[in-house]
Amino acid sequence: MELDSIIDVLDKKIILVTGATGFLAKIFVEKILRVQPNVKKLYLLVRATDNMSALRRFQTEAVEKNLFKVLKEKYHTNLQNFLSEKVILVPGDITCENLGVKDSCLKEDMWRDVEVVVITAASTNFFERYDVALALNTFGAKFVLDFAKKCINIKLLLHVSTAYVSGEKPGIILETTCYLGEMIDIEHEKSIIEDRLKELEYHNANEQVVKMAMKDFGRQRANHYGWPNTYVFTKALGEMVLHQFKGDIPLVIFRPTIITSTYKEPFPGWIEGIRTIDNFIVGYGKDRLRFVPSDPECVFDVLPADMVVNAMIAAIMANVDQTSSVTIYHVGSSVSNPLTYTMTQKYIYMYFTQHPWTNKNGKPVIVGKLRTLKSMASFQRYITLRFMLPLQVLKVVNVILCQAFAGTCKNIERKINFVLWLVKLYQPYLLSKSLYDDINTEKLRNMVRESKQDDVFFNFDPKIIDWEDYFLHTHIPGVVRYEFK
Repeated sequence: MELDSIIDVLDKKIILVTGATGFLAKIFVEKILRVQPNVKKLYLLVRATDNMSALRRFQTEAVEKNLFKVLKEKYHTNLQNFLSEKVILVPGDITCENLGVKDSCLKEDMWRDVEVVVITAASTNFFERYDVALALNTFGAKFVLDFAKKCINIKLLLHVSTAYVSGEKPGIILETTCYLGEMIDIEHEKSIIEDRLKELEYHNANEQVVKMAMKDFGRQRANHYGWPNTYVFTKALGEMVLHQFKGDIPLVIFRPTIITSTYKEPFPGWIEGIRTIDNFIVGYGKDRLRFVPSDPECVFDVLPADMVVNAMIAAIMANVDQTSSVTIYHVGSSVSNPLTYTMTQKYIYMYFTQHPWTNKNGKPVIVGKLRTLKSMASFQRYITLRFMLPLQVLKVVNVILCQAFAGTCKNIERKINFVLWLVKLYQPYLLSKSLYDDINTEKLRNMVRESKQDDVFFNFDPKIIDWEDYFLHTHIPGVVRYEFK
């Protein structure tokens, strides 16, 4: 299949993007506006109750961010005029029928105009409340699909999922439909959530109790069906729903791995939020993390955010106007340019020995090499013998000596709890033996390489990344800047 020039194909396109103020969506929108100002229209669904609220969110959470500085430099005072010509903000909610769009004229315009729908709206919280995660990640996908079916000129639906819908299976994970083991009835899942909420209401549970109960319930349901957390479980259900009900709409399931700061565009090192690998970077730099359970030769599958967005745009252009097909793309680096835990630990150590974190007293934080423990059992033994038992002894001494070591006890306990929280959250990925096959994605890269223009503007080949240079000079500095904001 030949791929026309991406920039040419973007010309005059009309695209609907859900979750438009999210991390990935903002980079996607900025990229299109920057490289193809002749895009006809971007409908951006923003979770808001009215036009003013949507405008306020888009301005404060997108346009005013540093991400848009290149566009600001290009258009200066005319930026708002340019945005008003190209962007239509749509207040709504993907958890509602017709995406919660109340303006009937706007709905009719969208159904008439939209050619491509991009689903980025989601909850990426690993242990989100089950009711919230199911509504956003599963039913939300279904509501967007239903809306897309009403668009008379629809040419493609691209759903941003995650590579981790495969669960904890080791080995090469193929770009195929994720296997659920059994067809899960999402209406039944919705019903048992409602029953649980009624039960909690009957017992007069307060808001915090309800929140924790729903989080625990999500974890239980995910574990019951073989997934490690609520996030990947409800994203897998979302994929299942789209496959089951897509009809004749061409569908792209887009599965990125861990997304890190921008590699090149609109400038290196832009990031928003501290996630996955970044929690370890920050924890280590602050000397709150000295050991983790991990196999040194396991692979940390990451890809910079701008490369992920380039792959999204290329996938749209390669599949738009295709027949009612389903194409799945794994977008990561574990096969093409693997980054091991040993490499990651080395780069983090190198950075913080050269550029130590400054504590609240203005003093540099001195870090040592991170200790790795190859199994959860060895991790539990180590933390118990080295930290938890000595802490209990110190607490006894503290009581005897009239709270003389109260501050020390509190500090040690805080560090232990941070490590336990981090490991609980990311345990499936710290010891992961999965590698994500990217044959379809490699075909996409080859098509992009055929056009010199596209290869410059839309490169997403992880093989060009020098991981040491990227971590030391781009990603870790970007994480530190964000944490100090």
